[in-house]
Amino acid sequence: MTSAISSQLECVLDSPDIIPWENVDTSWKNRIQKTVDNNCIPKYLLTPSDIKSLSHTVRIASKNKWSILPCGNGTKLSWGGVVSDTNLIISTQKLNQVIDHAVSDLTITVEAGIKLGDLQAILGHHNQFLPIDPAYPQDATIGGILATADTGSWRQRYGGIRDLVLGLSFVRWDGEIAKAGGKVVKNVAGYDLMKLFTGSYGTLGIISTVTFRLYPIPEASGTLVMSGEAENISKMAQTFLQSGLQPTAAEMLSPSVVKSLELGEKMGLMVRFQSIPESINEQSQQVQAIAEKLNIKTLFCQDEIEENLWQRLQEIIRVNNTNSTITGKIGIIPNRAVNWLMQLNDLTPEKAWAMINLSSGIGEFRLDIEPSLGILKQLRSLAQENRGFLTILEANKAIKKQFEPWGYPGNALPLMKQIKTQFDPHNLFSPSRFV
Repeated sequence: MTSAISSQLECVLDSPDIIPWENVDTSWKNRIQKTVDNNCIPKYLLTPSDIKSLSHTVRIASKNKWSILPCGNGTKLSWGGVVSDTNLIISTQKLNQVIDHAVSDLTITVEAGIKLGDLQAILGHHNQFLPIDPAYPQDATIGGILATADTGSWRQRYGGIRDLVLGLSFVRWDGEIAKAGGKVVKNVAGYDLMKLFTGSYGTLGIISTVTFRLYPIPEASGTLVMSGEAENISKMAQTFLQSGLQPTAAEMLSPSVVKSLELGEKMGLMVRFQSIPESINEQSQQVQAIAEKLNIKTLFCQDEIEENLWQRLQEIIRVNNTNSTITGKIGIIPNRAVNWLMQLNDLTPEKAWAMINLSSGIGEFRLDIEPSLGILKQLRSLAQENRGFLTILEANKAIKKQFEPWGYPGNALPLMKQIKTQFDPHNLFSPSRFV
């Protein structure tokens, strides 16, 4: 079968873009092996150099019923369910061009394989940026970030990544290229496929281009870190939500995170203001006044210290150090977030780190233990009891086979399966990675 695949792919791809499994480098192999079942090692890693080649490749795969695992740079390949079948890994890493940048309109259209770090550098020359703060920001590609809905802490001010997408194009199961949305903020033409593809984990098609709305880089920035008793932090959070304060990022932190940041051993709240200096000073003073009444300690950071603080926060939550590490996503009613964080701390003292967004209740967690299924079930139940969810992103395959990573409780599943069938009738894209 391998030679049959190779001969057909050589008609549409250059030789360097067709990498047999035995020639795939070690870093890629490690990432791929974390997400595919032990019995379905792929035949090839393919790296099409343009969208036309990508389209032709998918068309050939479709005709031959070859299963496909789409990805960008592979930084999040191990997220989600274990892939049950794959013949081809198709990476968009060579699709890394800026197609159109309307500087005055604050919009940009890029190919899906461009790295976020490279895109931010390009935008920085025009004093603009894309307000997302995902895992592995220097290496993660735009297509991969959108496919995993990985927004980060700027969600507080700018919403999720789906709120920033104006349009996209993708390669369908039959190799045809489809488009949705447009290039302007007020465009309302067509179905809102942008939201459907956000968080689709490569199961509906391969994202090829994306159009974003952009924002000017704020003039100044400052971060307040607060720590105190859980009850007082909860009151602080509620007061914050009812105020007119406008942070760009706001995260509630478990005690273990606060301790790892060397800021104390109690519950934490980290709030970032980005605006003109006068606004930052005024809002920070308001927060400090409220915190003082609640007996909450505060620390104000700016410049390099502030940047290092946010970077350390991401590393604490997201870095996968060992095979026993589990990372995941949590969603919960915001006014119950502090309670969930404290129960997490009680269940796994010194072995769990988590942060939850102040307004949306969406957060991330990391467990550095070989947890019993009982602990994972308790944490998921605590979230679901408060109209939330708990999703396992990264864990060893044995855990994912015992504990369903997504945990969707019921009535949404039939609709999801219908959508999957409509977009991928032969189940070629990322089989079993999602739901």
